[in-house]
Amino acid sequence: MSLEFEQPIVELEGKLVEMKQLAESSQVDVSDAVKSLEKKIQKLREDTYKNLTRWQRVQLSRHPERPYTLDYIYNITDDFIEIHGDRTVKDDKAMVGGFGTIDGQTMMFVGQQKGRNTKQRQMRNFGMANPEGYRKALRLFRMAEKFEKPIVVFIDTPGAYPGFEAEERGQGEAIARNIKEMFMLKVPVICIIIGEGASGGALGIAIGDKVLMLENTWYSVISPESCSSILWRSWDYKEQAAEALKLTADDMKGFGLIDGIIEEPLGGAHRDPSWMYETLKSRIKKELKALDEISSGERINMRIEKFSDMGEVVE
Repeated sequence: MSLEFEQPIVELEGKLVEMKQLAESSQVDVSDAVKSLEKKIQKLREDTYKNLTRWQRVQLSRHPERPYTLDYIYNITDDFIEIHGDRTVKDDKAMVGGFGTIDGQTMMFVGQQKGRNTKQRQMRNFGMANPEGYRKALRLFRMAEKFEKPIVVFIDTPGAYPGFEAEERGQGEAIARNIKEMFMLKVPVICIIIGEGASGGALGIAIGDKVLMLENTWYSVISPESCSSILWRSWDYKEQAAEALKLTADDMKGFGLIDGIIEEPLGGAHRDPSWMYETLKSRIKKELKALDEISSGERINMRIEKFSDMGEVVE
């Protein structure tokens, strides 16, 4: 699948395939033309992906072939044992988590999970967790703290589920409690936005010692479409909304709201998942090594100070 702004690249790639097929069938030497076209395609790729608009990065973050939370977990861990349920209501399939091991070090993984097809998307509720999902996440955070294991969180959600049932079961309270409790966790916490990071649905599991974003992801209080519908009473202005929201990884780093950006393969994480898995795994190990050298009390104080310094208060 290709996005609209990728069509010029797709058209040239199609011509390249036709040229190679023609060379094979007619025994004509077109090697020079092939090399020239390959260079042109590579140049176009670089120009396109290095100059993406904010809306185009939002589109890449939602690409259906992009790796999801469980893809990362299963590909960077030597083993993974999923833990289910919040011990109060049910097991929220939009929020997953459990223990996994990276190069002999056990850690707790938690994150939102989307689905690949219609059936999976319905089961996963499109990655939108209910209150029981956030309460399950908190149960796993506390379990990790009990066994003194670091926590790695993968964030990829269009928002917390906004249904009546979710509000009745205390959606706002569940998210607020998670935010409060995550500040006081004694173990290292690394939060990584791997796709969409929308509103309180993302923030409810995003309080960490290190908050990182993949290159083609976004993090904002509201999606461009919802912002457009509020300000212009139409979704037609989503591109302008994305520009105004300044929601990309570069924007967030510039504002001091995240601690770092993780590079993606040219064209997005889905273009070379294996490379992306290894890059993410290496970054997690690097960040945990640095955090392990800091005492739990100092980590908590640094965590609180980091988030307290965000924004300005005028009295």
